[in-house]
Order: sequence, then C-alpha cells, then structure tokens
Amino acid sequence: MSTNGIAAAVTRALTGVVNPVTGKDVVAGGQVADLEVDDAGRARFVFALRKGDPGTLVRQARAAAEGVDGVSGVKVSVQLPQTATGEASAEMPSGAAAAPRRGRGAPAGTVPGQPHQTGLQPGSVPAPTPRPGILSGVARIVAVSSGKGGVGKSMVATNVAAHAAARGLATGLLDADIYGPNIPVMFGEERRPSVTGAKGSEMIVPLEAHGVRLMSLGFLLEREQPAIMRGPLIAGILKQFMEQVSWGRLDLMVVDMPPGTGDAQLSLVQTVELDGALMVSTPQKVATGDVRRGVKMFERVNTRVLGIVENMCGFRIPGSGEVVDLFGRGGGEDLASELSVPFLGRIPLDLAVREAGDAGTPTVISAPSSPAGRSLAEITDRILESLERLPPRK
Repeated sequence: MSTNGIAAAVTRALTGVVNPVTGKDVVAGGQVADLEVDDAGRARFVFALRKGDPGTLVRQARAAAEGVDGVSGVKVSVQLPQTATGEASAEMPSGAAAAPRRGRGAPAGTVPGQPHQTGLQPGSVPAPTPRPGILSGVARIVAVSSGKGGVGKSMVATNVAAHAAARGLATGLLDADIYGPNIPVMFGEERRPSVTGAKGSEMIVPLEAHGVRLMSLGFLLEREQPAIMRGPLIAGILKQFMEQVSWGRLDLMVVDMPPGTGDAQLSLVQTVELDGALMVSTPQKVATGDVRRGVKMFERVNTRVLGIVENMCGFRIPGSGEVVDLFGRGGGEDLASELSVPFLGRIPLDLAVREAGDAGTPTVISAPSSPAGRSLAEITDRILESLERLPPRK
C-alpha cells in the first residue's frame, strides 16, 4: 500500500475515535491535523486537546492509528488547550478528512483555522515515542512522582525498591531527582560508582545496597556541591543514566522523580516506555491539588497512573494510643476516587521512617513490623500485583 493509501486508512481509523465532550469523531471535530506517513510506514499527526477533553483521548487516537495495516509506528504531537483553543475556530466541516501532507504543505503543528506558529509552542507536548533498545533488559519501569516536594516521595521509592528486592526481584533504583538526590542517604551509600569499558564506550557500574542496584547524581557530587543546571542538562543526565549505566537484567526499575511536572518528567516519558507512575501525596489540599496536576500530566503523555499513596496520615502518640491526624486524613483517597485511579494505601507518621532514613536502611528492612513498615510492604505488593497483569514492555 502507498503512503497516501496508509494515510487515508489512518484517517478512517481515527474517525472511529469519538470525543465524549463534543459527540463528534476527532477528525470531523478538527482535532487531527498534519497527518503524514513516511516510506517506512511511520505515521505522525498533530492532536489538538481542548479544554475538558479526557486525557485518554490521545491514547485512543494513537491506538487507532497503530492498528492500521502498514503502520510501523505512530508519533503524536499533542497541543494542549493553552494553544489549541479549538472551540473557537479549529473545527473542520462535518465529514471532512485529515488530509496527508504533500511535499512542503502546512508545517507540523498547524491546526486548521489558526494562524501558523513556527516551532514547538508553549503548551504543545510531543507524546512519548520511546526509542527501542533503551533499558531493553528491564522488565518493568515505574516512576514514583509527586506534585510537590516534602511529601515522602523518595522514601516511598526507596521502600518500594527495597521490598521488591526482598521478594526476590532483581531491582534497580534510578534517582532522577537531580536537584535533591537523596537516595544515597536513604540507602546509606557513600561510595562512587566505577566505570568499565574501552575509551569511548565506557559504562557506569551501579552501586548496590540492600539488594538494590542504585544510580544517583548524589554519588557523583561532593557532599556540599549543589546541582546548578538548566533543563537540557537534566535531560542529558537522565539519558546517560539510562543508556550508559550497566543495569543488567532487572525485573523492576523504580525511578525516583523530582517533584512537579517539568523537564525530568517529560524527558523520561519521551525516552523510555513506562509501565506506570505512582503518585505520592500527603492528605491536605495543598498537596493533593498538586498531585491532581501530576496525574493529569501523566495522562497527557499517555502514561498510566498505577495509583495514589497517602503519606504522613495519622500520628500515634507514644504511650496513649491516641492517633492525631496532623495533616488531615483521606485527601489522597478522595483524590483517587475523583480521578478514577486506584488508592494504594496510607502510610502513618512513624518514628521508624525517620530513623530508617537517617540510618540508611529502608523501613521495610529495618522495621518491617512497624506500622509504616507494614503499610509500605502492602503498598508495594499491590503495585507488583498490578504490574503482573500488564502486557510485556515492547
């Protein structure tokens, strides 16, 4: 089949994707533009998300295109509502098709009815197109993320990795929190990783502690040296940690993300295929509001959210048994219900967590029978069970 024929077939497939907000298919609704297919069968198009659209709409469009015979790959450039204000003028006439580009037609990123803007515009986020071969020896990759700092994200990542290793899984932990690399402290590891291989093809050998293979910028910096760098450097470091670290065969890689929805998150999902993201929050609104944005970000870049964990939930006063909800209670569970994602459990405020972090031994190892230790183990077990139900990574 010719490239034009494949492009026409992709267009027909996209007409089967209906926007539940407008009731129209995404082609007739003018949300698909600049569809083209190259000689290798790789399809690409711009998808304009509008205010109120479900984040799953992009995934449905991608899946429809991938199901067309002759298509070897699909790349979707997503335009977010800030720039894709389709309600006003981006709508194509009913029944119109998203025509393939010919020669030097409309530049990529053009939405019908809108003035052309060159380059990647604010709010336009390319959907992830992971390159094959990166971390090919890793069976599952899970990102642990949060909307804001200080909610216990690194603590959760540490204990998920440690408990998975204790269950017999070959586990690695990649510390992507470039500005606040705390994994070395939490694992009690101060050595510097070694380098092997011939000049020009060197590989970093990850350190190992408590059965977990570790890589962190913290291993490469002096104790008081800050990480002062812009976004492109962060992306380069993450790429190096994925491609130039000798991880070996792993059943599970846990990635400790920085807080927020910035360069590191986008670099990760655009480089490697994630099996899912775990969101960590404390119960109060100032935290859950930011986690909500984090969940939406992962939805926009076609990454499943495995669930939400509510940390620092309830402090048991020693000697009395009374539990005080210092940060409130139920905010994470309510958010999970609102967003229709799994609620994986609560972790109480527990002295054992602080002691474990300072001592460099994860709570699930140093205090497995503590309230926090039991909660962390149960949460990890739920994550591993959900991963077992997923198809293998490509």
